[in-house]
Amino acid sequence: MKFGLLVRSNRALLGLRGLTGPLQLRTFQPDFVPRDPKATPKKYKYPAFYDPYGPRPPPSEKIVQLAQRIAALPTEERVQIGPALREQLRHPKMESVSGEGMDLGPQGGGGAGAAKTEEKKAEKTAFDVKLEKFDAAAKIKVFKEVRAFTNLGLKEAKDLVEKAPVLLKQGVTKEEANEIIEKIKAAGGVAVME
Repeated sequence: MKFGLLVRSNRALLGLRGLTGPLQLRTFQPDFVPRDPKATPKKYKYPAFYDPYGPRPPPSEKIVQLAQRIAALPTEERVQIGPALREQLRHPKMESVSGEGMDLGPQGGGGAGAAKTEEKKAEKTAFDVKLEKFDAAAKIKVFKEVRAFTNLGLKEAKDLVEKAPVLLKQGVTKEEANEIIEKIKAAGGVAVME
Protein backbone atom coordinates (compact mmCIF):
# COMPACT_ATOMS: atom_id res chain seq x y z
CA MET A 1 0.00 0.00 0.00
CA LYS A 2 2.72 2.36 0.97
CA PHE A 3 4.69 1.48 -2.15
CA GLY A 4 1.74 2.33 -4.42
CA LEU A 5 1.31 5.72 -2.72
CA LEU A 6 5.01 6.49 -3.20
CA VAL A 7 4.87 5.61 -6.90
CA ARG A 8 1.82 7.81 -7.44
CA SER A 9 3.44 10.81 -5.75
CA ASN A 10 6.62 10.38 -7.85
CA ARG A 11 4.54 10.26 -11.02
CA ALA A 12 2.74 13.40 -9.99
CA LEU A 13 6.07 15.18 -9.41
CA LEU A 14 7.47 13.97 -12.73
CA GLY A 15 4.33 15.03 -14.56
CA LEU A 16 4.50 18.50 -12.98
CA ARG A 17 8.18 18.86 -13.85
CA GLY A 18 7.42 17.84 -17.43
CA LEU A 19 4.83 20.59 -17.69
CA THR A 20 6.92 23.44 -16.29
CA GLY A 21 10.46 22.40 -17.16
CA PRO A 22 13.55 23.95 -15.60
CA LEU A 23 13.41 27.71 -15.18
CA GLN A 24 16.70 28.22 -17.03
CA LEU A 25 14.97 27.50 -20.31
CA ARG A 26 12.64 30.48 -19.87
CA THR A 27 9.68 28.56 -21.13
CA PHE A 28 7.43 30.71 -18.96
CA GLN A 29 8.01 33.66 -21.34
CA PRO A 30 6.14 32.87 -24.56
CA ASP A 31 7.83 35.64 -26.59
CA PHE A 32 11.41 34.92 -25.43
CA VAL A 33 13.95 34.60 -28.25
CA PRO A 34 17.51 33.82 -27.16
CA ARG A 35 20.16 36.23 -28.43
CA ASP A 36 22.64 34.92 -30.95
CA PRO A 37 26.05 35.09 -29.24
CA LYS A 38 27.82 35.52 -32.59
CA ALA A 39 25.65 38.45 -33.74
CA THR A 40 27.16 41.94 -33.68
CA PRO A 41 25.27 44.61 -31.76
CA LYS A 42 23.06 46.97 -33.74
CA LYS A 43 24.49 50.41 -34.42
CA TYR A 44 21.99 53.21 -34.27
CA LYS A 45 22.60 56.42 -36.13
CA TYR A 46 22.11 59.44 -33.91
CA PRO A 47 21.35 62.90 -35.30
CA ALA A 48 24.20 65.43 -35.35
CA PHE A 49 22.32 67.49 -32.77
CA TYR A 50 19.08 67.11 -30.87
CA ASP A 51 16.32 69.56 -31.69
CA PRO A 52 13.34 69.15 -29.34
CA TYR A 53 11.07 71.07 -31.74
CA GLY A 54 11.64 68.71 -34.64
CA PRO A 55 12.92 69.52 -38.12
CA ARG A 56 12.64 73.15 -39.18
CA PRO A 57 11.52 74.33 -42.58
CA PRO A 58 14.27 75.74 -44.82
CA PRO A 59 14.78 79.52 -44.69
CA SER A 60 12.90 81.66 -47.20
CA GLU A 61 14.61 83.11 -50.27
CA LYS A 62 14.52 86.58 -48.68
CA ILE A 63 16.48 85.36 -45.63
CA VAL A 64 19.04 83.56 -47.81
CA GLN A 65 19.66 86.74 -49.84
CA LEU A 66 19.99 88.79 -46.63
CA ALA A 67 22.52 86.30 -45.23
CA GLN A 68 24.56 86.48 -48.46
CA ARG A 69 24.55 90.29 -48.38
CA ILE A 70 25.71 90.28 -44.71
CA ALA A 71 28.47 87.78 -45.48
CA ALA A 72 29.66 90.02 -48.36
CA LEU A 73 30.06 93.06 -46.06
CA PRO A 74 33.52 94.02 -44.80
CA THR A 75 34.38 93.08 -41.20
CA GLU A 76 34.03 96.66 -39.84
CA GLU A 77 30.44 96.90 -41.07
CA ARG A 78 29.53 93.36 -39.90
CA VAL A 79 30.54 94.32 -36.35
CA GLN A 80 28.03 97.19 -36.42
CA ILE A 81 25.07 94.94 -37.32
CA GLY A 82 24.54 93.59 -33.80
CA PRO A 83 24.24 96.95 -32.00
CA ALA A 84 22.10 98.39 -34.80
CA LEU A 85 19.66 95.45 -34.64
CA ARG A 86 19.57 95.60 -30.85
CA GLU A 87 18.65 99.28 -31.00
CA GLN A 88 16.07 98.76 -33.76
CA LEU A 89 14.38 95.83 -32.00
CA ARG A 90 14.74 97.46 -28.54
CA HIS A 91 16.54 94.48 -27.00
CA PRO A 92 18.27 95.17 -23.69
CA LYS A 93 22.05 95.32 -23.77
CA MET A 94 23.57 92.05 -22.61
CA GLU A 95 25.77 92.41 -19.52
CA SER A 96 29.06 90.57 -19.44
CA VAL A 97 29.18 87.76 -16.90
CA SER A 98 31.87 88.19 -14.28
CA GLY A 99 32.55 85.92 -11.33
CA GLU A 100 32.05 87.59 -7.99
CA GLY A 101 35.41 87.94 -6.28
CA MET A 102 37.15 86.17 -9.17
CA ASP A 103 40.59 87.60 -9.82
CA LEU A 104 41.38 87.44 -13.53
CA GLY A 105 44.98 88.50 -13.01
CA PRO A 106 46.98 90.58 -15.49
CA GLN A 107 45.37 89.09 -18.61
CA GLY A 108 41.78 90.17 -17.95
CA GLY A 109 39.90 92.98 -16.29
CA GLY A 110 42.48 95.74 -16.27
CA GLY A 111 41.80 98.83 -14.18
CA ALA A 112 38.01 98.60 -14.39
CA GLY A 113 38.05 95.04 -13.01
CA ALA A 114 40.23 96.09 -10.08
CA ALA A 115 37.89 98.97 -9.27
CA LYS A 116 34.87 96.63 -9.32
CA THR A 117 36.52 94.12 -6.97
CA GLU A 118 37.35 96.93 -4.52
CA GLU A 119 33.70 97.98 -4.55
CA LYS A 120 32.61 94.39 -3.94
CA LYS A 121 34.95 94.10 -0.95
CA ALA A 122 33.68 97.38 0.47
CA GLU A 123 30.04 96.27 0.42
CA LYS A 124 30.66 92.72 1.70
CA THR A 125 28.04 91.73 4.28
CA ALA A 126 28.70 87.99 4.82
CA PHE A 127 31.98 86.83 6.33
CA ASP A 128 33.67 83.50 6.99
CA VAL A 129 35.46 82.61 10.21
CA LYS A 130 38.61 80.52 9.86
CA LEU A 131 40.54 78.86 12.67
CA GLU A 132 44.24 79.37 11.96
CA LYS A 133 45.84 77.63 14.93
CA PHE A 134 45.30 76.89 18.60
CA ASP A 135 47.30 76.34 21.77
CA ALA A 136 47.84 72.62 22.43
CA ALA A 137 47.20 73.12 26.15
CA ALA A 138 43.84 74.81 25.44
CA LYS A 139 42.65 72.28 22.89
CA ILE A 140 39.61 71.17 24.94
CA LYS A 141 38.47 74.76 25.54
CA VAL A 142 38.65 75.41 21.79
CA PHE A 143 36.58 72.23 21.13
CA LYS A 144 33.89 73.47 23.53
CA GLU A 145 33.77 76.94 21.94
CA VAL A 146 33.54 75.48 18.44
CA ARG A 147 30.73 73.18 19.62
CA ALA A 148 28.87 76.14 21.08
CA PHE A 149 28.47 78.09 17.83
CA THR A 150 28.46 75.28 15.23
CA ASN A 151 25.98 72.87 16.90
CA LEU A 152 28.37 69.96 16.26
CA GLY A 153 28.89 66.97 18.50
CA LEU A 154 32.08 66.65 20.55
CA LYS A 155 33.72 64.19 18.12
CA GLU A 156 32.85 66.30 15.03
CA ALA A 157 34.10 69.48 16.72
CA LYS A 158 37.33 67.72 17.74
CA ASP A 159 37.90 66.44 14.19
CA LEU A 160 37.19 69.91 12.76
CA VAL A 161 39.57 71.72 15.13
CA GLU A 162 42.39 69.22 14.62
CA LYS A 163 42.33 69.95 10.87
CA ALA A 164 43.37 73.57 11.53
CA PRO A 165 43.65 75.80 9.52
CA VAL A 166 39.98 75.16 8.75
CA LEU A 167 36.85 77.15 7.95
CA LEU A 168 34.58 77.14 11.02
CA LYS A 169 31.54 79.14 9.95
CA GLN A 170 30.42 80.69 6.66
CA GLY A 171 28.14 83.58 5.79
CA VAL A 172 27.90 85.30 9.18
CA THR A 173 27.56 89.00 9.88
CA LYS A 174 30.57 91.06 10.86
CA GLU A 175 29.39 91.42 14.48
CA GLU A 176 28.79 87.67 14.85
CA ALA A 177 32.17 86.91 13.27
CA ASN A 178 33.91 89.27 15.72
CA GLU A 179 32.13 87.59 18.67
CA ILE A 180 33.26 84.14 17.50
CA ILE A 181 36.84 85.35 17.03
CA GLU A 182 36.88 86.85 20.55
CA LYS A 183 35.51 83.65 22.12
CA ILE A 184 38.10 81.50 20.33
CA LYS A 185 40.86 83.91 21.31
CA ALA A 186 39.75 83.70 24.96
CA ALA A 187 39.78 79.90 24.73
CA GLY A 188 43.34 79.88 23.38
CA GLY A 189 42.94 79.74 19.62
CA VAL A 190 43.64 82.11 16.73
CA ALA A 191 40.75 82.78 14.31
CA VAL A 192 40.52 85.24 11.44
CA MET A 193 37.67 86.74 9.43
CA GLU A 194 37.69 86.34 5.67
